[in-house]
Amino acid sequence: MISYILRRILYAVPILIGVNVITFMLFFVVNTPDDMARMQLGMKRVTDEAILKWKEERGYNKPVVWNSEAQSFEKITNTIFFENSIKLFVFDFGRSDNGRDISYDISQRMWPSLAITVPSLLLGLFSYISFGLILAFFRGTYVDVSGVILCVIMMSISGLFYIIGGQYLIGKTLHLVPISGYDTGWEAIKFTILPVVVGLVGGIGASTRWYRTLFLEEMNKDYVRTARAKGLSETRVLYQHVFMNGLIPILTGVVVLLPTLFIGSLIIESFFAIPGLGSYTIDAINAQDFAIVRSMVFLGSVLYIIGLILTDISYTLVDPRVRLN
Repeated sequence: MISYILRRILYAVPILIGVNVITFMLFFVVNTPDDMARMQLGMKRVTDEAILKWKEERGYNKPVVWNSEAQSFEKITNTIFFENSIKLFVFDFGRSDNGRDISYDISQRMWPSLAITVPSLLLGLFSYISFGLILAFFRGTYVDVSGVILCVIMMSISGLFYIIGGQYLIGKTLHLVPISGYDTGWEAIKFTILPVVVGLVGGIGASTRWYRTLFLEEMNKDYVRTARAKGLSETRVLYQHVFMNGLIPILTGVVVLLPTLFIGSLIIESFFAIPGLGSYTIDAINAQDFAIVRSMVFLGSVLYIIGLILTDISYTLVDPRVRLN
């Protein structure tokens, strides 16, 4: 087990390096340090001296990837890429282009993101799996057909409709919760209810259909026929056999959602004015703040790799046939 985890961690290093390199290249192909300086200082009437000072304060006055004027290893180390990328591997995100401490911002903004994504994930898994099992249990009946039709209709509706409709109906018309905004402490609950409900409703269609298809596929396998032949009730077959054997693809799907727990939902946070990491990333992209974008992409990659490792380990708990060598 330990050797397996160590191997996966070592495999993650070149992946993270590749993600870092690609992010760096894409960003600097679009914007040079001079463009970043003009963006931050204002496009009009910016002197060359002001641009040079801005770049010196942030280390952008050096060559991008190769310093031909330096000696020995400094040709590589004394560059923008090296000085702004290596620190990420020890989670030193440095400062943003506007001078703020990125690590501090992440530590503050991760809690609003978690306040929305964790309830959405837990309630969503419980609801979607339950609905999928119900439709699979009543397969071929009016309950199943009606449920599938409703899921297709909900899938066909844009997520923006649920956001705007929820804000209008629940927030503006019924005045049950605030339309947008955020607060600290227990007061934050009333601001997170609407985003959680909207996210939950918006995902019912696609997720329920996926879980229904998953369970129906399991119900057609030989071990289910054997369980029925032994006289087990349909309910016991469904929950004790079909559900347990369907956990592997369920766990695989949950891994994809792990980075969103910390990074947050970009659209939800933007529409509901939640000061989380999702809106933090959007603001950084709009401001062309390379330091923040690079940090958030790197953090998302790390979380995704951690999720993959945890998923592989959890496979041994739900499927005895899987062994880690």
